[in-house]
Amino acid sequence: MIFEQYQIPTTLNKNIESILYFKNLVPDHSIERIGHVFVIFELDNILRNTFDNKTLEPLGVFSKVWISGAHRNFLSISAHQNSEMLVIQFKPTGAFPFLHSPVQKLNDKVVDAKEVFGQEILKLRDELFTVENPQEKFNLVSSWLEKRFDSKKEAPQYLMTFIERLQNEPIANLKKVIGNYPATQKQLIEHFKKYVGLTPKYYHRILRFNEILKKINQKEKISWADVAYSCDYSDQSHFIKEFFLFSGFNPQEFIKMDFSREQTNFFPIDRKG
Repeated sequence: MIFEQYQIPTTLNKNIESILYFKNLVPDHSIERIGHVFVIFELDNILRNTFDNKTLEPLGVFSKVWISGAHRNFLSISAHQNSEMLVIQFKPTGAFPFLHSPVQKLNDKVVDAKEVFGQEILKLRDELFTVENPQEKFNLVSSWLEKRFDSKKEAPQYLMTFIERLQNEPIANLKKVIGNYPATQKQLIEHFKKYVGLTPKYYHRILRFNEILKKINQKEKISWADVAYSCDYSDQSHFIKEFFLFSGFNPQEFIKMDFSREQTNFFPIDRKG
C-alpha cells in the first residue's frame, strides 16, 4: 500500500489541514463514519455510497470528485478494497476562499464537486491520472488550489484567532471566549456560518467530543463519570447522548470495538475479525 501526506506550503497552510494520497488500500471494513470538510478525488473508478446513519440503507452515489460539507453529526460512507484516492481536508475557516460561496450551503451534504468548481475539477482529476508519482499529484493539486484561492474571501484574522482560543481554552471557558469576540454575537454566528458552516456553539460541541477522544486515548481505564465532568457535561446521560450523536456509538461500544487508536474522524463500523 502507498500512503503519502503532502507537506503543505506556506501559501496554503492557513487554510488546508492536510492533503493525503493512498493507493491499494485494503480496509478490514466496508463502511466508515467521518467528519470535517473534504474534497475527495476518486482515482480507482469505484462508485462510493453514502448511507442512512440509522438503517445503513444507501442514499447517494458518488464518483470522480465530490465535496463533503460540514456535518452536524456523522456521515456514513463506503470504504472499498484496493482504493486509490486523494483527499483535501480544510481547516475550520479554510474552505470559503476556494469554494467561493458560504460553507453553510454545504452543511450535512455530500455533493458532486462539479456543482461547485465546474468543469475545471474534472480536468484536474484527469491530470492526476496522467502522473504516477504521489509528489507530482500533490503538485498538481497544490497549483490548482493556489489558482483557485481568493484572498478577498479569506476569514478575518480575529475569527481565526477566536477559533484558536476555542481549540486551546478549557472546555468550560466557552462563555468567556465568546464574550471577548470583537463583534456582536449575531455577527459571530454569521461569520461562523459563512466561514465554518456551523454555529459557534455547535462547533464547540465538536471540539468537546474531540477532547473526549483524546482523554480516551490517554487512559487505559475509563471513568465515564470523570470524563463527563471534566468536559463540562451536565450529567453522564447528557454525555452518552452527545457521544452517540457524533460517533454513532455509545462509549462502551466505542471502547469495545477499539476505535480509540484510530484516526479521530474515521470510525470503521463493520470491521471484520
